[in-house]
Amino acid sequence: MTDNVTVLMDESGIKRALIRISHEILERNKGVRDVILIGIRSGGAFLAEELAKSIAVIEGDAVPVGSVDITLYRDDIKNNAPHLPVGKTEIGFSLQGKKVVLVDDVLFTGRTIRAAMDALMDHGRPECIQLAVLIDRGHRELPIRADFVGRNVPTSLKENVKVVFNELNQPFEVVLEK
Repeated sequence: MTDNVTVLMDESGIKRALIRISHEILERNKGVRDVILIGIRSGGAFLAEELAKSIAVIEGDAVPVGSVDITLYRDDIKNNAPHLPVGKTEIGFSLQGKKVVLVDDVLFTGRTIRAAMDALMDHGRPECIQLAVLIDRGHRELPIRADFVGRNVPTSLKENVKVVFNELNQPFEVVLEK
């Protein structure tokens, strides 16, 4: 990597973090009953799939997985929304009374999470919404806190944290760009 990019987590570090988060989700919810994973497009959706695989191995039972696109729910780009491509929301099951674990790659200001919660409410009223993120970099603008965190990475506002995915949409590394 160059001087301006630092690798924060490699592939094995990401795997360990996702396995730990999977165990924490199972412990908090006492198994997989009524638990569903919803990933925020696109990085969170890929991570939700990885968490589902890990949970299935640990628990021996599958957990439903869906994804949500938040483009139309963002409060910071409403004026530009007609020009942005809107992705697909795929939630093929009811959220009513379920324990939704919302999954994202990097938690920053909290605005993406707020938008995702608004989008979820259009699909039903879950029992609760929990938040799982691979990286929490701080700098919240809204009172949002992750329930499950792979790694806390204090950053400056000038820095950027990015989760890099391979061609199979599996997390490959996490980098800090200065």
